[in-house]
Parts: sequence; structure tokens; C-alpha cells
Amino acid sequence: MDAIALLIAASLNAGTLLALAALGLLINERAGIVNLGAEGLMLVAAIAGFATAVHTGSEGLAFAAGMGAGALLAGLFGLLVIWLNTNQYAAGLALSLFGSGFSAFVGLRYTSEKLAPRSHVEIPLLADIPFVGPALFKQHPLVYGAMALTAALAWFLYRSRAGLVLRAVGESPESAHALGYPVRWIRLGAVMAGGSLCGLAGAYVSTVYTPLWVEGMIAGKGWIALALTTFATWRPARILLGAYLFGFVTMLQFYLQGQGVEVASQFLSMLPYLSTIVVLVLISSNAGFIRANMPASLGKPFFPGS
Repeated sequence: MDAIALLIAASLNAGTLLALAALGLLINERAGIVNLGAEGLMLVAAIAGFATAVHTGSEGLAFAAGMGAGALLAGLFGLLVIWLNTNQYAAGLALSLFGSGFSAFVGLRYTSEKLAPRSHVEIPLLADIPFVGPALFKQHPLVYGAMALTAALAWFLYRSRAGLVLRAVGESPESAHALGYPVRWIRLGAVMAGGSLCGLAGAYVSTVYTPLWVEGMIAGKGWIALALTTFATWRPARILLGAYLFGFVTMLQFYLQGQGVEVASQFLSMLPYLSTIVVLVLISSNAGFIRANMPASLGKPFFPGS
């Protein structure tokens, strides 16, 4: 039972970083913008957050640095695809490649650095409950923050006027423009907000999840987060559940190894990515379901006055 409680706790931890990034990408896509550069954003934010933590010793400043780096790069991406109307898919891939190379270059001097040990975090009284306490109530505050963010984003999208406008921009930017809404600025704000959440996820990886810097340490998590938005049919609550599912699959390999299950380690390492492919294949087999839930203008450029 103790091992299962630890598996649940590790799954929540692993799912949190996927949820943060995927929620950011959801904001982008609800506004009609596809950003394939999440992997690069998270890598740059990871080194920005780690370097800040090394020099300041502050976890809060590290998260702020990661969010700032993510928002800045996402803003540059937004200028390219929103104002210069470059291809969103090509620009996103270029951003991912840039982030990978830039983070590797900047991070050369930080590969041997270590962060100071973090203080143990737990919720008083609740953490002492057998099984439930170790599984749910000894998490980093950002784990609970991701849950609160999911609820807040769901309220914003479906219960607020600003959320309605954002979804309208993603469905029909021409109609929103005709009603007087600044479509380009709304899209840029959505892209930067999404980039800041991807940046927060990247900083979480390098300062909390695996508190160190290694080149390419995001290891495909940005692509999994991108797949999560489709897996969840662009709904925040489903993103959170999907993130925990993928987090569980990721941690399952370590649990099985600890239980002495004789399975090739290479196969266990494949599980998160294999499950991503399987889920996408299953969802993509129903094209009508995808069209019914996907923002109508996703990936399409907008030309005011055309």
C-alpha cells in the first residue's frame, strides 16, 4: 500500500507539469493559434528557472523567470504568425529547434550546478492520514495550483465575457473583428499567456521535478502536452485528467521495476510516448468528433479587412 501511495503521489507530480503546459496550449488554441514550439519554450524556461534558482536561491523567482522567458519567446512567435502571417506550423517547429539549441548553449555552465535542498512540504493533519496522506497531501504547492488553475480556466472560458470573446476569436475571427474586437491583440495576449504557462512548466521541471539542468531534459514532454489538448478535446478538466493519466503511465515504469517485474527497461521508457500515439490514433479515427470540438479557425491566418 505504501508503494501504491507513492505511485499516486509521483503520478500527480509528473502530471502537474504536463497539465500546466497543456493548459497554456489550450489558451493558444482556443484563440485559433497552434504553437508547436512548446518543447523549445519549456527548455528555455527550464534553464532560465534553474539559473535563477542557482543565483538567487528563490524558487518563486525561478518560476517567475521561467514564465517570463516563456512569455517572451511566445510573444516573438506571436508577432511572426499573427502580424507577419508566417505559417504557424513552420514557425512553431522553428521555435522548438531554436529553444533546444539555445538552452543547450546557455546551460553549458550549469550542468554541474546543484540546488539547495528544498524544505519538505505537507498539509498539516491531512498528511498524517494513512495511505491518503502520503498519496495526496505531501505535494508541492504548484500541484494544487494546477488544480485551481484548471477550475479557474474552465470558469473563464465558459462563464466570463472575456472567455466568450476568446472562444469567438478562435471560432470566427472575421465575425469578432466585425463586432469591433481587436482580434490580433487578443490572439497575442492568448499566445503570451500560454507561453508563460509553458514556461512555468519548464521551470517546474528543472527546479522541482528533477532539480538539476541537463541538455534536452524536457524529453518530449512538450509534445505530449500538445497531444493532450487534442486528447482532451480542448476542455480544461479533461486536460487535467489526461495529464494525470500520462503521469501515471510515466511513473508506472519505476513502480514495476521496484516490484521486480521483468520487463525490458527500454519498453517501459516507451510507455508514455506509445500511449500518446495510441490515444491520438483512437481519437483521430473519428474525424467528426474532432471537428465538432476543435476551434473552427485553429491554425488559420487572419487578415483584417480581407
